[in-house]
Amino acid sequence: MRTVIKWTVAAAVAALLASCSTAPRRVAVAPPPPVSLELPYQWSQGAAPQAHKDAVALFGPLTLKPGEYKWAAEVPKDGETKVVIDRLQQLFYVYRGDKLVGVATASTGKKGRETPLGFWQVRLKKVKGYSRKYDNAPMPFMQMYDAKGIAFHAGPNPGYPASHGCVRLPLKFAERLYGLTQVGTKVVIEG
Repeated sequence: MRTVIKWTVAAAVAALLASCSTAPRRVAVAPPPPVSLELPYQWSQGAAPQAHKDAVALFGPLTLKPGEYKWAAEVPKDGETKVVIDRLQQLFYVYRGDKLVGVATASTGKKGRETPLGFWQVRLKKVKGYSRKYDNAPMPFMQMYDAKGIAFHAGPNPGYPASHGCVRLPLKFAERLYGLTQVGTKVVIEG
């Protein structure tokens, strides 16, 4: 009986609305506010060019050869660690608080397996990581940032995109970086 009443009421409301000269309006809903990453600058895009400027200011002209890196003499003890990866320049930057503390050459994903762009967070860390997809390949100082297994880790660094999507780093840089980050560390990938 109640079902019949519900259908009758629904039909009556539909008939009433159909006979109205004005159709019901859609209510505009504002989009949600952008997610704040609380990076050193108000970056929505442009993190990599700013990181490059910061690196030149700290270390001088960047003439890094594949597999090289620079690390600040003093690293702030406090502050959140953030990472910026520049696929175009094949460079990896790390901040502590609002201070750049390191820059390294990187090898991102090759054509057809490009490292994904965007805003990420470290999801999993392992000193001795291994690839689930590629024959258990070693991934020292692995820091995974997506659900598919893409990570940054120590590995061959030829100076151009050569990985299956991960970001390879010089071994000693990856080791130092591992000591600064934690699960939740923010990662920006541009280029």
